[in-house]
Amino acid sequence: MCGITGFLTFNDEPNVDLVKKMTASIAHRGPDSEGVYSSNHIALGHRRLSIIDTSSNSNQPFHSEDGRYHLVFNGELYNYREILEELPQKGQTKGDTEVLLLAFQEWGIDCLKRLNGMFAFAIWDSEEEILHIARDRMGIKPLYMLEKEEKLLFSSEIRPLIHSGYSDKKTNPELLAEYFRHQTVYSPSTIVQDIHMLEAGHWMRVSKQGSH
Repeated sequence: MCGITGFLTFNDEPNVDLVKKMTASIAHRGPDSEGVYSSNHIALGHRRLSIIDTSSNSNQPFHSEDGRYHLVFNGELYNYREILEELPQKGQTKGDTEVLLLAFQEWGIDCLKRLNGMFAFAIWDSEEEILHIARDRMGIKPLYMLEKEEKLLFSSEIRPLIHSGYSDKKTNPELLAEYFRHQTVYSPSTIVQDIHMLEAGHWMRVSKQGSH
């Protein structure tokens, strides 16, 4: 299953301890390994359930060979072998995690056009200081977001965001009728007022200049 978390801020240092707590709170999503990466503006967390490449070489956060890109990835790419054949670099592992990062290095966010699978991922470009996050077309893998005090928090589950200390924990009263009618709330909204989902088939770029 796997799970990802993150904390991005351009005004001060990221709260690494919070990301560690958020990542630990989704340990049930990935019992095989846990990892956290942090730099000047971002902290990324990952819980891993090993499926394709079960070696520690594919543990995450996963870093490009030149140290520029840092990836946390939840999901599976069904066509990663076909994508690998198109890439000039072949990588060092046997899994789809490295293929995803190599594809991003080669084609940028346009790599999404080639991906066949279920996924939610975040890639931090430490050179340009830009975060890219994306979800698969069907929205099989979730990604929840909370923006507060010029900070962006995200997670594979809503609970780490609710208990992060940044959420007001207020129910969205306008969506209660929708929830009782359908037993769900449709994205991008959630039942929590200040927490949203990245919509299925969407991606977002976040930098000092803003997000789009």
